[in-house]
Amino acid sequence: MPEFLGPVKGFGVTFRQMFRKVDTVEYPEERKPTAPRFHGRHQLNRWPDGLEKCIGCELCAWACPADAIYVEGADNEPGERYSPGERYGAVYQINYLRCILCGLCVEACPTRALTMTNDYEIADDNRESLIWTKEQLLAPLEPGMEEPPHPMRLGDSERDYYLLGSAGVGSREAGVAEDTPEGTLSEPSAGEMAAAGEAPDEQGDGEEPGEQSDGDRPGELG
Repeated sequence: MPEFLGPVKGFGVTFRQMFRKVDTVEYPEERKPTAPRFHGRHQLNRWPDGLEKCIGCELCAWACPADAIYVEGADNEPGERYSPGERYGAVYQINYLRCILCGLCVEACPTRALTMTNDYEIADDNRESLIWTKEQLLAPLEPGMEEPPHPMRLGDSERDYYLLGSAGVGSREAGVAEDTPEGTLSEPSAGEMAAAGEAPDEQGDGEEPGEQSDGDRPGELG
């Protein structure tokens, strides 16, 4: 191509777009559906009995590249329990003025306490309103759940809860689709049921009940 046609070639994309139909969405009257695993507003999930999954480990805050998350952990007391573990997130804040919705905090969470929803309408004209607190981020109570604090209902120790979580039982009973990689609820496999301490079916994969992979051992959480 001759050198003098270089500038014309550079405007090729511009000229092609000039004659295409503009894709205009009449928002907010018309809302286009988001992708199933869209990175939207965060949610702090619960166990099926209502206890919080967050154990106050602060790994999400350490993983956040924008320093948008602030967590203060506190110890569970015998008569005042908020989570199955030794600690819980007493203070949890996300500053959406800083948050870039990258999802690294979700990847860092060892208990799947933090997930991202499809809600993206979080804009506001007040800076203070964009700092969301734990009360705003907690998932609402569903039928069968009890508002914490209360004793553990699904087992005698935190290990019982984490075994349920590794098998997907806790997420399925709570109806939290974000807890599965595909964003949808599915039946547990024979290996998952074995990890939860239940007998596998006749066509199981041969794993012994209670056998887990290294990454799923409850003693390594936190």
